[in-house]
Amino acid sequence: MSQHSNSISRLWLLGAALALGAAGTQAQVLDRSLETENRITREAAQAQQQINRVDEETQQLIDQYRRTISEVQSLTIYNDQLQAIVNNQEAEIASINEQLEGLESTNREVVPLMIEMANRLGQLVAADMPFRLEERTDRARRLVNMLDDSDITTSEKYRLIVEAYQGEIEYGRTTEAYEGTLPNGQRVNFLRIGRTLLFWQSTDGEDTGWWNPNTRQFEALGDEYRLPVSDGLAIARNQVAPDLIRLPVPAPVAAEN
Repeated sequence: MSQHSNSISRLWLLGAALALGAAGTQAQVLDRSLETENRITREAAQAQQQINRVDEETQQLIDQYRRTISEVQSLTIYNDQLQAIVNNQEAEIASINEQLEGLESTNREVVPLMIEMANRLGQLVAADMPFRLEERTDRARRLVNMLDDSDITTSEKYRLIVEAYQGEIEYGRTTEAYEGTLPNGQRVNFLRIGRTLLFWQSTDGEDTGWWNPNTRQFEALGDEYRLPVSDGLAIARNQVAPDLIRLPVPAPVAAEN
């Protein structure tokens, strides 16, 4: 009986030892499994960090590439625009050069014409009725002197000459009253009707006369013209409404053969 009990005790101890051994082995296996799992987790985290970093770098490269492409496109557009401007400027320069060449030829033709027109204007004023004579004579003289002024361009000289002729033409379409002086120094009021008639009246209204185009002299008129000339002066000054007035008209002169 005692021997049998001892056998059982040994068997129990052996089983316990085996159980403890198995438990220890399982614990070691579990520890290694946990360690492996933790290592895998750490490595996976590290790998994910690397992936994230690579993805971020990749995105940065993509953004940089896109910016570079955009800059290249902008530069291409800018360069194309600059080239278009350069081409346009070159065309303008070529056109200006052609115009300058033509201008030289035009100047050679225009300058003699301007000289003739400037000289002729003074002659026309001298041959015309002597209204505003000093003013018109001075203007004609200034035009002649202007021709030698190098500070004035040819186009400006031509403009001033044409403007002077236009002013002379305008006199033939207008009526005016103005103060002036007769050749004898008497201050009078002049009544100009176009380029056809020129009357004068003393400032006190007592004396009346006209420029006789046939004799080319200032002459006195009869008293019957005092009121018509006075009315004409008032009409020219817009002091009264326009009305018909009776004024002398020179008789036509037969042309010389």
